[in-house]
Amino acid sequence: MQLKNNMKNLFPKSMSKRNWVNSLVTITLFVVVVSFLFHEGTKKTVTLSLNGEEQLVRTHASTVKDIFQELELDLQTQDYLSPSGDSAVYHDMKVRWREAKQVSFDIGKETQQLMTTAETVEEFLRKQKIKIGDHDELSHDLKDKIEENMTISLDQAFAWTLVDGLNDQEVWSTSITVADFLKQHNIKLKKDDRIEPALNTTLVKGASVTIIRVEKVTDVLEETKDFAVETRKDEDLTTGTEEVIQEGEEGLIEKTYEIVMENEKEISRELISEKTVKESKNEVVSVGTKVVADVSRGTKATQTASEGTEMYVSSTAYTSYCNGCSGITTTGINLKANPNVKVIAVDPSVIPLGSEVYVEGYGYAIAADTGGAVKGNKIDVFIPTQEEAYRWGNRRVLITVLP
Repeated sequence: MQLKNNMKNLFPKSMSKRNWVNSLVTITLFVVVVSFLFHEGTKKTVTLSLNGEEQLVRTHASTVKDIFQELELDLQTQDYLSPSGDSAVYHDMKVRWREAKQVSFDIGKETQQLMTTAETVEEFLRKQKIKIGDHDELSHDLKDKIEENMTISLDQAFAWTLVDGLNDQEVWSTSITVADFLKQHNIKLKKDDRIEPALNTTLVKGASVTIIRVEKVTDVLEETKDFAVETRKDEDLTTGTEEVIQEGEEGLIEKTYEIVMENEKEISRELISEKTVKESKNEVVSVGTKVVADVSRGTKATQTASEGTEMYVSSTAYTSYCNGCSGITTTGINLKANPNVKVIAVDPSVIPLGSEVYVEGYGYAIAADTGGAVKGNKIDVFIPTQEEAYRWGNRRVLITVLP
């Protein structure tokens, strides 16, 4: 009772009930403010770097992870956070956080879905431990910023060999077709050029591409045309004697060839036209047929002059195994089955097929074959072996076409 009276004495008796309430409210506010100031005063100041943007926070959080919970920010395991989420919070602490972004990474034929905290394409590739070569093709600039759901493509170049005509070089490219590579490097193919492999082939590491440069040129040559020797019986000349009554003269033929060159090397030669510039002039020889009596024996010598047409011709040799040869003559003789047969190839307009011909240095033969290069006063003698054919070479011989 005494305490109650003492409390009443603390306030003037004139204080109204309303003043009492105001005083109580004031005291309460004071307590709240003091408590708030105490609460705020015990907070720690932390500097946050969130995706590169800094902000200052005051917090009672015990750990770094608690700070993010207060800020209602979700932490992912792929995010960059320093220090770690379990680290204790202290005053003036600095925390760095960078949110991981999803990136689609195409390299070669493989596509990867990755989460990364890299800020640039360059940093992303460095984190993937990938170095960019001078010839690689990258879809973005190295300084480009990483964006959410970004697609980055990398075609890595590799070495392979390009043989262009006589030039052999190592080149670098990505997995593109042969045609695309030629277009990129402005390498032109002419109409007759060949390329291996085909233009639609996709290049791979260690591949080899060969371009065969084909050129067709024209070559004009002048060749002599041998003259023929005509024999005429002369009853005024003694048997066994001969007399040239007209000297022979060689003619001149202009031949035009189409030559196919591959990488500057002659591959084939085809006669496309032939023109006589000068006609040959036959040699005329009188052959004696006069019979002279043999006085010492009292008998007559009845020697008969050789009959037939003689002429000088250009001769070469061939075998049944030459390039493009079938082994069967124009008249059907199988040279492979009959290697010892005596056969010559002729121009039928000069020596009829089937004729028996005596060839100087070769013997009696049958005109049983023809050839694309056997024109005019020219023959090709059949010889069983290549070695003997080479030895025969190209020689001028006297032949007799028997009747």
